[in-house]
Amino acid sequence: MAIDVISNEIWLEFRLKPSIDTRNFILMNYIQLVKEIACRLAPVYKNHFEYDDLFSCGIFGMMDAIEKFDVLKGIKFETYATWRIRGAMIDYIREQDWLPKSMRQKFKNIEETYKSIERNLGRYPTDEEVARHLEISIDELSKILHESYYYQVISMDEQIMDVMKIDDIRGDQIPENAYIQGELKHTLSKIIDQLTENERMVTSLYYFDELNQKEIGKVMGLTESRISQLHSKALLKLRVSMDKLNLVEI
Repeated sequence: MAIDVISNEIWLEFRLKPSIDTRNFILMNYIQLVKEIACRLAPVYKNHFEYDDLFSCGIFGMMDAIEKFDVLKGIKFETYATWRIRGAMIDYIREQDWLPKSMRQKFKNIEETYKSIERNLGRYPTDEEVARHLEISIDELSKILHESYYYQVISMDEQIMDVMKIDDIRGDQIPENAYIQGELKHTLSKIIDQLTENERMVTSLYYFDELNQKEIGKVMGLTESRISQLHSKALLKLRVSMDKLNLVEI
């Protein structure tokens, strides 16, 4: 369903004289955007969170976006609201602390191993090097990466959202700033170039073409299980690189 763009006149009216009626009119006009973002996130966390919960959080994010949006800055509301809506959903997921501590610890061990070997060798380690360092089999390493897939997706989303939320700390509205968004995409693109061909394709299809796991599998002719393994490893490498570049403080 197409979204009808609210005219500048209505935004100016709301900015100069806020009213519940105008706010609700804007909300209902853009509610499809909340549904689209919830539909995109829900399949990723289908075993842990319901669509309705994500949708409800997204509504609060949309309300926040409506209240803080400044039409005079010349930025599309859809762009600004998307970060607020997605951020509200990610905050909700993060607060639930849904991953078992044992699995979280196993993944953290793998992540620290990647960081250590990458620092020493100046390149991403192979599966064999990581498994040998952790004294586990390749199959066990693949199993952990697969099982931690959802955790890694949200961890990456958190990092990206934290970059965009620096505005709340500084007092300006960086999500409206095309330069910051452009720099983030440029940095991600440079990191993605260092991945294997399949890892690059999975990551690009997910973040830039916004396809879900099932859709990516169809494009690449691979099972969803294989896609999750590739995506999981790619996300691990991205997190290591983003930490090294100090894009966010965790």
